[in-house]
Amino acid sequence: MRIAIVSDAWSPQVNGVVRTLQTTISRLQHRGHVVETFTPDGFATRPCPGYPEIRLAFGCGSELGRRMAAFHPDAIHIATEGPLGWAARRWCRGRGARFTTSFHTNFADYLAMRTHLPAGLFWPFLRRFHAAASGVMTATARVAGALHDHGIAHTRRWSRGVDLSLFKPDGAQLDVATLPRPILLHVGRIAIEKNIEAFLALDTPGTKLLVGDGPARADLERRYPLAQFVGVKQGAALAAAYRAADVLVFPSRTDTFGLVMIEALACGTPVAAYPVPGPLDVIGLDGTGGGGERIGALDTDLAAAVEQALTADRDACVRVGTGYCWSHCTDQFVGNLVDAGLTTDDTPVAA
Repeated sequence: MRIAIVSDAWSPQVNGVVRTLQTTISRLQHRGHVVETFTPDGFATRPCPGYPEIRLAFGCGSELGRRMAAFHPDAIHIATEGPLGWAARRWCRGRGARFTTSFHTNFADYLAMRTHLPAGLFWPFLRRFHAAASGVMTATARVAGALHDHGIAHTRRWSRGVDLSLFKPDGAQLDVATLPRPILLHVGRIAIEKNIEAFLALDTPGTKLLVGDGPARADLERRYPLAQFVGVKQGAALAAAYRAADVLVFPSRTDTFGLVMIEALACGTPVAAYPVPGPLDVIGLDGTGGGGERIGALDTDLAAAVEQALTADRDACVRVGTGYCWSHCTDQFVGNLVDAGLTTDDTPVAA
């Protein structure tokens, strides 16, 4: 199958969306599918307002259309609601081509945090984007339910997986020998919507260790000088950071899943978080992840969640984390795709 994947999130960004897409594409190619990506690195870009390190391809519609037509995909997946995503949507709509989308990021809440406007103002934008899709892929049933509540009902399940060749309990660890224990780790973009200050402000013993970068880093480093900011880490270096930690603290209230949680679990590291979508799906309200033994803790008091998570069974964490399989996720992705319906002369097939 010839599969076009359109995403405004791409390297050099380091986040769960990019890792999910890149892993899925690699798996698809290994199965013999021909995948063409339409991402910002292939177009003229400008910095994203408020996130200058993120480049967006504004005004790319004509060029994207030419490339899409030249590739002539059997299936089209639009992963993000950014400029490339909207351009691909317009191209598909103009030809009657069918496509799928995915809901990776709760932009309504993110934009509300940044603009101080009600999140409800932004849901019509999201509804319009996804309404034209043949299906909207979501990571969990809980996210699907939330989308249904906002008028996006045609959802399809697309879970997440762990690269078990990297994220495992045995292997090198980040050198934290000189740091006071416990090591409380945060992994992710250092930005306002990740609610990192709730983590940094905790009055708990040990060391707060942050892996990642982002627009809020300089300010938070200045205000929390005892925290250890070690920058972006990927692959084996990221796995070494997970293994060195006593707890992964996931303070976000707006993520749709949280890939870092299952990566940490696969390395044997328990998770502390708020009882919100994502953590509720992975850790569960009882902290067992459905496995019977504690793998972390959720609490409206994040410090209490950390204290409980420190009592978790690291072997149980591994058992739950290794249950997230990329092969199954790829099966789901392929099963969710629809025939684009394009003929050889770039006209839609009659429905």
